[in-house]
Amino acid sequence: MQISERPTSITPTPRTATVHRTTGETDVQVTINLDGTGICQASTGIPFLDHMLHQIASHGLIDLEVQAKGDWEIDDHHTNEDVGITLGQALFQALGHKKGIVRFGNFLAPLDEALVQVALDFSGRPHLSYGLAIPTERVGTYDTQLVREFFVALVNHSQMTLHIRQLDGINSHHIIEATFKAFARAMRMAVEIDPRRAGTIPSSKGVL
Repeated sequence: MQISERPTSITPTPRTATVHRTTGETDVQVTINLDGTGICQASTGIPFLDHMLHQIASHGLIDLEVQAKGDWEIDDHHTNEDVGITLGQALFQALGHKKGIVRFGNFLAPLDEALVQVALDFSGRPHLSYGLAIPTERVGTYDTQLVREFFVALVNHSQMTLHIRQLDGINSHHIIEATFKAFARAMRMAVEIDPRRAGTIPSSKGVL
């Protein structure tokens, strides 16, 4: 009986992207590796946003580098939004054709008294359902209204469907951080390669 040779392994296509976005208000560059180990370098000029980007990288097991300059003398709004836009564009590019991905992700993250659920779908149809009730206007110097603006920008430019639900929580920092951790874990689940998909589009329509 002839013994067949072991098939040669095929090196997967790197799922990486770098996007540089410049406007009259901001200059943002994002580099992402979906198959990373959680390494993050974030310098946006907004310390709390940097902290949240580290949560995305660490719990999403992606490598992320974000550099931003903005009109901070006005406020953090433009920089916060444009980081969300550029990260969304980089995520969209890194996913490419989306062949073989799990596509859906869901995670329930506790952080002390806070409990936040995130469900997402890389559907190609941008939609945000936002259910946070953050009790204070600021965490440190960060305007808590900007959490929603970040996710609006990210959703629209990554073309994902995203649902965020707060089940419990009274501390603003805990609520927001639980949200970013839940988002990271749900995204990690969704972008994983499903070996049973065999490189096919995860949709009955055959396209996303």
